[in-house]
Amino acid sequence: MLVTIAGAHGKIARLLTPQLVARGDRVRGVIRNPDHASDVEADGAEPVVCDLEHATDDEVDAAVAGTDAIVFAAGAGPGSGAARKWTVDHGAARKLVDAATRLGIRRYVMVGAMGTDDPPQDDEVFSVYLRAKAQADDDLRAVGLDHTIVRPGGLVDDPAQGRVAVGRHVARGSIPRADVAALIAAVLPEPASYGRTFELVEGDTPIDEALAVIEALPPDGGR
Repeated sequence: MLVTIAGAHGKIARLLTPQLVARGDRVRGVIRNPDHASDVEADGAEPVVCDLEHATDDEVDAAVAGTDAIVFAAGAGPGSGAARKWTVDHGAARKLVDAATRLGIRRYVMVGAMGTDDPPQDDEVFSVYLRAKAQADDDLRAVGLDHTIVRPGGLVDDPAQGRVAVGRHVARGSIPRADVAALIAAVLPEPASYGRTFELVEGDTPIDEALAVIEALPPDGGR
């Protein structure tokens, strides 16, 4: 499988790429900053420079053409303002949704966030971020791709635990980025995860057993 990861220099993506490569997948890593190309290449991916925030449709299509699956792990990042939450966390994700639709790329995994089912409506930057992520999720559900939306809790850089709590809604908590990456790797080829949105925090369920929990979740209404 050829997997294109948007935001390939991000922390989750850099943990995900080696896992995919180790099992035989090929990875194309979309990055904004060409200075990050050597890191992405060292992870095992083919770096592709494309500033999704400002790219044209043709440029986005060229970045993902021929791929079998897209993982959206990009984001405006800490310190960015409300405007970039919309242009990156929503806008870049939507550009890739549209590209996948145009090019017939069926598989799309979105790294979302907890708190997006009913995001706050005030003007705080984090509230805007949650609304942007919620809109990106809605846009993905609406087009009928084979989607999975992964909504982790608070992200930490602790070592992987290999155990999670997963469900349509779970109690708030944190989770190592390494476990998020492992869960994405697990669901990526699994049709049982198509059309599912779920929250994810550290818990007691081994990641391989979490797939059965995800399969048992009700499908999203937009699929």
